[in-house]
Amino acid sequence: MTRPTAATREAVTARDAIAARFERLPASRWHVTVRLVVGVVTFFEAFDQLLIAYALPELRQEWHLTDGDATSVLTVGSVGMLIGALLSGRLADRFGRVRVIAYCVAASGLAGLALVACTSLTPFLALRFVQGLAIGGEVPVAAAFISEITRSFKRGRFVLLYELVFPAGLTVGALAAAWLVPAAGWRVMFAVAAVPGLLAFLVQRTVPESPRWLADRGRTAEAEAVMDEIEAKVSAATGEPLPPVRYSPGPPALPGPPTARAATDAERTATGLRSLFTGRYRRRTLVVGAIWFTGYFVNYGVTSWLPSIYKDGYGLTLSDALLYSTVTSVAGLLGCLLVALTVDILGRRKIFATFLGGSAALLLTLAALGAHSPAQVLIWTSLSAVGFFGSNICLYLYTPELYPTRMRALGCSVGGAVNRLGVILGPILVGAVYSAGNNVAAVFVMLGAVALAGAVVAGVLAEETANRPLEEISP
Repeated sequence: MTRPTAATREAVTARDAIAARFERLPASRWHVTVRLVVGVVTFFEAFDQLLIAYALPELRQEWHLTDGDATSVLTVGSVGMLIGALLSGRLADRFGRVRVIAYCVAASGLAGLALVACTSLTPFLALRFVQGLAIGGEVPVAAAFISEITRSFKRGRFVLLYELVFPAGLTVGALAAAWLVPAAGWRVMFAVAAVPGLLAFLVQRTVPESPRWLADRGRTAEAEAVMDEIEAKVSAATGEPLPPVRYSPGPPALPGPPTARAATDAERTATGLRSLFTGRYRRRTLVVGAIWFTGYFVNYGVTSWLPSIYKDGYGLTLSDALLYSTVTSVAGLLGCLLVALTVDILGRRKIFATFLGGSAALLLTLAALGAHSPAQVLIWTSLSAVGFFGSNICLYLYTPELYPTRMRALGCSVGGAVNRLGVILGPILVGAVYSAGNNVAAVFVMLGAVALAGAVVAGVLAEETANRPLEEISP
């Protein structure tokens, strides 16, 4: 393995040395294995997250839920996710990425098993809140971890091919629910979703802690030891010696507006929540927060209510309502794949502006057409889902790039918390507008306007980060 010489060590910090060693690693079976293990965990967290929308029509009938009860069922998990996201970022930046991921997965699985036994609304809501804490905690920390083990070249494609597991989990959950809920009831689905809690042990045993995080915490010997192990596995997987390390001592200035200047001392030493609003990070936090909120407001405003709108508004059977909703989720998965394949070519900013803007245009068109039939809603929401699913998955790549290692997980968790605000308010406001006279067209006017606002913010204010090292983007 290539380590810095004594002379080079004086000019290169431990953080920069670890970063340089990652930059020379070719894609290998080791990367795929780690991405697979963490990806399976994230897949089942996504699988579990969407189940509530498909269980809701049956729950309303079984427990005689009011509209207010139904809204609580849809949103209580999201409230838990918001709080879980905020807590997990601080914990992951202090105690490590892998440990937090494993604990969150275990807690989610246990809560899922307990949900199966629920016979009334109150304990169900309490357990969904706990499960939300765990899911909200795992997803942003996993995104930060995957970014930290990836080199800058084609980072977008690598990270988003991992992140595809989240919309894939949503899609598989939708397909499974459309078949199993009418046939076997909602409890079977929650039992299936709880099984992967056992993966917590697999994560702890097979996934190494982030060397970038270890180096940033001053645990240099551990960081180098983990890095040695990773390099040995990559070299063995490729069957070739690794290329030499190219060290770039010193903190580079960031090219291009608005960051064409060296980092200030305040930016380099800032930690904690206040640090997200220090110097260059203030604008980044506000912009990415706006994209998180608008994208997920639209996403969950659409997907959480579609089964009920199809069933109650258009008179479809439960089976058909779930099937129609599933088509939209499958279309969204295709949008995510399209973004994963093009994000390093188009860049992050163009992806957000184009995909969210296209989604806005399609939703507003559906509203203008009147949304008179379930087939019309199916076609236009599915096309729109390509846009808002695609934009949203890009956020899991973009957000970790905007912050340095010492506060990367915190930045991701705040983004996750803001997305939960969108996830909470989207279904609530859609439910309010829809309940006021079953006006489906008005629902899509509101959703289209929110998507348009997100597209404008991204197109005008978002900073481009494609193919730049993390330490250059965020000193």
